[in-house]
Amino acid sequence: MAAPLLISFLLLYFTAAGESIGVNYGTLANNLPSPAQVANFLKTQTVIDRVKIFDVNPDILRAFAGSGIAVTVTVGNGEIVGLKDPRVARRWVSANIKPFHPATKINYIAVGNEVLHWGDKFQVSGLVPAMKSLHHALIQEGIKDIKVTSPHSLGILSVSEPPSSARFRRGYDRAVFVPMLKFLQETNSPLMVNPYPYFGYNPKMPNYSLFKPNRGIRDPKTGITYTNMFDAQMDAVHTAAKAIGFGNVELVIGETGWSSACEWEVCSIEHARDYNANLIKHINSGKGTPLMPNRKFETYLFALFNENLKPGPLGERNWGLFQPDFTPVYDVGILRNGQRPGGSGGGGGSGSGAVGKKWCVPKLEASGQALQANIDYVCSSGVDCKPIQPGGSCFQPNDVRSHASFVMNSFYQTNGRHDYNCDFAKTGLITSSNPSRGSCVYV
Repeated sequence: MAAPLLISFLLLYFTAAGESIGVNYGTLANNLPSPAQVANFLKTQTVIDRVKIFDVNPDILRAFAGSGIAVTVTVGNGEIVGLKDPRVARRWVSANIKPFHPATKINYIAVGNEVLHWGDKFQVSGLVPAMKSLHHALIQEGIKDIKVTSPHSLGILSVSEPPSSARFRRGYDRAVFVPMLKFLQETNSPLMVNPYPYFGYNPKMPNYSLFKPNRGIRDPKTGITYTNMFDAQMDAVHTAAKAIGFGNVELVIGETGWSSACEWEVCSIEHARDYNANLIKHINSGKGTPLMPNRKFETYLFALFNENLKPGPLGERNWGLFQPDFTPVYDVGILRNGQRPGGSGGGGGSGSGAVGKKWCVPKLEASGQALQANIDYVCSSGVDCKPIQPGGSCFQPNDVRSHASFVMNSFYQTNGRHDYNCDFAKTGLITSSNPSRGSCVYV
């Protein structure tokens, strides 16, 4: 009997270990596989058992039917005000949830995305009423196994360090978070938060952000020494909730991750791999945090794919665990049959790198005026600038930083790859992370 019992225990343990890790499935790209291919890949090739999407895309919802993979759907910020009306909420549930559930295992409706950060005053004031209307609409439709929540950045805190001093922003604490947390408590639903040690990265203490050995930071009030920023951020949210009487509301990590390529030293394949791999180990250990011990937080990594049409700096297009062809960008241990050594393997996609290879990209602080001057200089020096012209492979995204990044690297590569070839009046930066994206390949 001992052997069967041991096997049963191990199966139970490893099943539970995989149950807390999900992934954000974004679609801002023109080279992604079909939703059906994505669902099949996640089900058959990875240990991921839940995804979060940023809309209610019917093709995605149909693709995940019968997969057993839980899906969190998102209400757009622009829909919040209208959903205060119970009749609108009922129609929304009838159109976007009922046709797919329960064949598709929808587990959460995320109302808005970081509304207090991105939303206007009407969306902020309408957030909790919309959450309540959607909850009642679900009940009216006979759906009792989908919870309503709302994801928030850590910008909801006025103070976050030390964790024991954390509080919600004044004005939002009583007007938004008291009624929201009361609703979540009454419906046994979690608060969804998006902790990103990436954005708090300090080059003087890199290991603190990456779950690697370090001296830690002591909270003078509690005497707790935090050895990773993630725990400190989570305990800060918990402390803020407890301060207004809702310390028992569960927390779910709606987003967290690390960009593998950008114009700043925070981004690298190594940092992204270390953060995500160590985060997964930390979550699955069940250790919890100093103020929330012995728990396993449901966590959604950001993100599934590198998305080549995301606007903004290079780093925005390099959050993915996988390239669009399902090639791993780096190994975090979520493939069922293990990873190929060496990271991303064949493909020169965004974030992949060759040994000893270097590229030239703009510094994060470089101004648009300076980058335009770099474009003008490079394109008048004989370097081929056709790829950044309309119809060229690197024309999209059509912004000065992306165009400057490509031509600055072309100049650097064609002029001997010396450090001074990437100076550009102190606006250039040499990186070992391949900035290529989609069809835009950096030599």
